[in-house]
Amino acid sequence: MRIGFVGLGAIGRPIAAHLARHHELAVWNRTADRAASFAVEHGGVPAPTPRAVAEGRDLVFTCLPNSPELEAVLAGPDGLEAGLARGAVLVDLTSGIPAVSQRIAGRLGSRGVAFADAPVSGGIKGAEAGTLTIMVGSEPATFERIRPVLETFGKRIVRVGPVGAGDALKAVHNALIAVNIFAIGEALTTLAKAGVAPKTALEVINNANGRSFVSEQLVPERVLTGAWPRTFRLALLDKDVDIARALTDEQGIESPMISTVSRLLHEARAALGEEADHVEAIRLHERRAGVELRA
Repeated sequence: MRIGFVGLGAIGRPIAAHLARHHELAVWNRTADRAASFAVEHGGVPAPTPRAVAEGRDLVFTCLPNSPELEAVLAGPDGLEAGLARGAVLVDLTSGIPAVSQRIAGRLGSRGVAFADAPVSGGIKGAEAGTLTIMVGSEPATFERIRPVLETFGKRIVRVGPVGAGDALKAVHNALIAVNIFAIGEALTTLAKAGVAPKTALEVINNANGRSFVSEQLVPERVLTGAWPRTFRLALLDKDVDIARALTDEQGIESPMISTVSRLLHEARAALGEEADHVEAIRLHERRAGVELRA
């Protein structure tokens, strides 16, 4: 299949590498040398513009930080939208805004171009291993058409509803991750002040009903070791939780938990900076409690 790919960032690059092994691939990145280096390493053809990456392609993927960047890449005479032909499919892997995806789908649909929002979960490790979970919002026929290609880099691929549903689920899912990060940070610093060693506390929690992915994987690997690897920016989690909070407002649902964690993420982002990893939010608990959660 002739495929185009836009956005060779931390997640996009390994996904595109999987696609390049099985399909004829054209790539575009805002920083042109990333597209050129990708072609050298993995094959494929660097395209000079987003429009060029879409021209003559059956399927085009976008993997960008947010919905406004997707809109910018689509727009203009050299934009992606100008290159999409009738019968093509645009699959957006961005953790985007449901209403924006729905608007784009309506606009493209009037020209005979199908759209799916398909945000992913699994991080850089999952992207490199080809084991991502993919949440797809699309028409059923579009899902069946793109599923064989998604299997190139995904292990669990689920159509979760119509266009926008994938974005909605990803935002709420990430809000749950944020709640877990702040909750375990608060819990462990409280216990440390009370004389319970963080490693001991986790051994008990992770063999009881209070455990979570954050307590089982992220805290032992990143917090107790003091390694703090940067795999997913706190700023992006902040963006995703903002999407979840807006979604609850749109649905007329009170969301004290999501609203609170959104406020806490804003504070953490301001204190730790734009490049901090999402798990580093626990640093704020450490600072406030005057303890370090190390093994």
